[in-house]
Amino acid sequence: MLDQTRVFEILAEQGVTFFTGVPDSYLNGFCNHALAHCGDRNVIAANEGNAVGIAAGHYLASGEIPLVYMQNSGMGNTVNPLVSLADPLVYGVPMLLLIGWRGQGDTEPNHPQHTRQGEITPGLLELMHIPYTVLEDDEAHFAETIAKATEFCRTNRRSYGLIAPKGVMAAADKPNNVDDTYPMSREEAIEVILDHMPENTVYAATTGRATRELFFLREKRGETKARDFLNVGSMGHASSVALGIALEKPDRPVVALDGDSAAIMHMGALTMVSKVHAPNFMHVVLNNGAHESVGGQPSAGHLLDFTAIAQACGYETVGKAVETREELIDALRRLKDCGKASFIDCRIHKGLARKLPPIVFDHREAVDSLREELKH
Repeated sequence: MLDQTRVFEILAEQGVTFFTGVPDSYLNGFCNHALAHCGDRNVIAANEGNAVGIAAGHYLASGEIPLVYMQNSGMGNTVNPLVSLADPLVYGVPMLLLIGWRGQGDTEPNHPQHTRQGEITPGLLELMHIPYTVLEDDEAHFAETIAKATEFCRTNRRSYGLIAPKGVMAAADKPNNVDDTYPMSREEAIEVILDHMPENTVYAATTGRATRELFFLREKRGETKARDFLNVGSMGHASSVALGIALEKPDRPVVALDGDSAAIMHMGALTMVSKVHAPNFMHVVLNNGAHESVGGQPSAGHLLDFTAIAQACGYETVGKAVETREELIDALRRLKDCGKASFIDCRIHKGLARKLPPIVFDHREAVDSLREELKH
C-alpha cells in the first residue's frame, strides 16, 4: 500500500485538498486517512452521484480541483452528473475520480457481483471520454500521475480517473472494530427477527455483512436458505427487491434487512409505500451508524430520525428507534400484523459478533431456490 501521508502531501502539492465520496474497502487506507486528518474537507456522501454534485459545487465556489472517491460498483451512480453536469459540453467541471477496482481480472472468483463491473470499469470511463491511469504501489508513479492528471483537469476543464487495484490504497486486512454504543450486534438483531417472525417469512438482506450474517445464521440454526435473497451487490436496492416480492406475494411476510448506509444511499425508495399497498412488507434498518463493510467510516445513520422519515413516507412504526432485544421483540409483535407496510430503526453497535468466513455459494442456484419457494 502507498504511504497515505505521502499520498495526501502529493495531492496537496497539486492543489487538491477537498475530498468527497463513498468509502470502499480497496480505498480503506485513503478513506481512513482523510477521515482522521481532513476534517470538514472530507465529506462522506450519501451516494457517488451526490459526491459528484458536492465536488462540482466545490469547484464552482473555489476554482480548486476536488477528488471524488468510490468503489467501481458505484460508478453507475455517477454517470448522470458526470455526463450531464460536469462534462465539457455542459459546464466543464473538472475533478479527480479515485476508483477502487473490485473484480479486476480473476482477483475475486467467489464474488461474481464484481466480475462484470471489474471488466467494464476502464470502458465506462472511456465511454464518458474521461482519461485515466491505473495506479501502482509506487510513490514516484503516483506523484507523476497526479501532476499529469491535475494539469489535464486545469487545462481542459475535464475529469480524470485514477483506478486503484487491490493493495494500492488499502492494507490487506480490515479490523473488526466493536463498540458499545448499543447493546445488540447486527447478528443478534437478525436472530431476534428470525425467532419472532413467521417461519415462512422471506428475507432480503442488504449488501455486506448483513448477507454474511444471515447466511451463516441459517447454517448455525440448521435452516433452509431458500427463503433468503442475498443482495450481495447493488447497494441500496435490497428493500426495493423485498417490496417487489411483497407486492407479488401478498400472503407471504417479507422483511428487508437493510443497513443505514444502504438505506441512505437510495432513500427515495422509502417513499414507495405511500403509493402501494403492501401490509406484508417490513423494512428493518440495522443501524450502526457506519459504513462497516468497507472499514467502519461514519454514516449519518445515528444522526437521523429514520422513524420520523419512515412515518412521513407512509410506514407504520412504533414511534421511535429500538435499542434493546426486548424493544425489538415488542416492535416485531406490534408491527407484523399491523395492516400496513412497517418500519423499524434498530440501533446496533459496530463490529462482527463472531469471526465469519467470506460467503461462497452458487448465486444462480440460490435465487432459483428462492423462486421455487415463492411458487408455494
